[in-house]
Amino acid sequence: MRGRSGGVRTWVIQRLSAVYIAVFMVMFLFQLTTQPPIDFQSWHSMIASPLVNIAFICFWIAVISHAWIGMRDVIMDYVHDDGLRFIVLSLLGLFLVFMLVWLIKILITVGF
Repeated sequence: MRGRSGGVRTWVIQRLSAVYIAVFMVMFLFQLTTQPPIDFQSWHSMIASPLVNIAFICFWIAVISHAWIGMRDVIMDYVHDDGLRFIVLSLLGLFLVFMLVWLIKILITVGF
């Protein structure tokens, strides 16, 4: 019984992350068009808010989880050899972890 809920859970995560990504992008683009930052100070002040920091972190977590679930499903459907599937999924996982580490490094460097 527990194995059957995994498909629904990943489906819900995929849809919720897509909705969050879309809403975030619309709101961020609206912010950029209504009050465009013209220099580094205005960019920094716009992004330095704790709520914006949390929204950015949630955005990237949503992007990475959305990418993992989507790519994993495609790989599981089209790569039939178990060994090759394991290698491809491992490389994808390493790439996404690398992207998350790179994002955290950028956030620390910028001073979030």
